[in-house]
Amino acid sequence: MRVLLFAALRDAAGPTVEVNLPAGATVRALRAELARVLPSALLARSAIAVNHEYADDSCEVRAGDEVAVIPPVSGG
Repeated sequence: MRVLLFAALRDAAGPTVEVNLPAGATVRALRAELARVLPSALLARSAIAVNHEYADDSCEVRAGDEVAVIPPVSGG
């Protein structure tokens, strides 16, 4: 599954990362897999969007879903 990254995560790892998840995996499992390649402190504070909607950790992710990790940002 290709996961889109934004802001500081994109700076750290590039625009996308590829992860392999079993069928029926949830956002929680996705976070655990992403923690292997992304800064965990930033990942823990980041929102996950699945198919353009914010998703909680119990949301199932499927092959073909558009998944994005959106870290907190600041600005004015």
